[in-house]
Amino acid sequence: MIVSGLDPSGGAGIQADIQAITALGCHPLPVLSCLTVQDTRNVYNATATDPEMIRQQLECLAADSPIHAIKTGALGNAAVVDVLVDFLADHPDIPVITDPVIKAAGGGDLSDQALIDRMKERLFPRAEIITPNGIELALLGGDKDEARAAHNLLTAGCQTVLATGGHGEGEELVNTLYTRDQDPLHFYVERIGGEYHGTGCTLAASIAAGRASGLSARAAIAQAQNYVLRAIRHALKVGEGQPVPDRGIPWEN
Repeated sequence: MIVSGLDPSGGAGIQADIQAITALGCHPLPVLSCLTVQDTRNVYNATATDPEMIRQQLECLAADSPIHAIKTGALGNAAVVDVLVDFLADHPDIPVITDPVIKAAGGGDLSDQALIDRMKERLFPRAEIITPNGIELALLGGDKDEARAAHNLLTAGCQTVLATGGHGEGEELVNTLYTRDQDPLHFYVERIGGEYHGTGCTLAASIAAGRASGLSARAAIAQAQNYVLRAIRHALKVGEGQPVPDRGIPWEN
């Protein structure tokens, strides 16, 4: 199941999630949490879906289809978080992969402080993995140092933090998994260079697909980052802004 926002450029958001999850052999159940005015350059406006409509969709889908994992993206507002967490309370065994979407790559806001606070208080403790990029991690963890920011989030209740390294430098991109009782685990992958629209959505959705398929969290992360790398290598120039990963390319393990 996907609970995420619509990017009408097709580069990020729920379309990216649907494409990645489908490519990795799973069937997506998309629940639209917000609408945006957005292109490959930036986000210009956003509005949340009616929380009661989301509640009804979640309950309807759960009564009809088995749900093996849930991926969340841009959630619109704090009321949507409340609806989602209430639903999760009735389904405690479903792994949740949360991409804590705060800003678009172009700098446009996709959350306000009330939404950020509600995610930290209610959603993050329920998520199996949260996948902040460097900018999001510093803001959410209250520290520009990656390890300290991740530690702050773990202390506040997060189960696992996957700090993504797409905004870093160097020949290798490093994604680092932080947990409470173990040393950080580093995942290395080739850095292609440049900025791409929707890579964070794609990574989190791919991890969720791996978990839904029965992979361990670590195996799902490894598969996901290899899939994202392949999609970036074939990125498409669909607008005047950032290229879009080609998530429709055939995937082979």
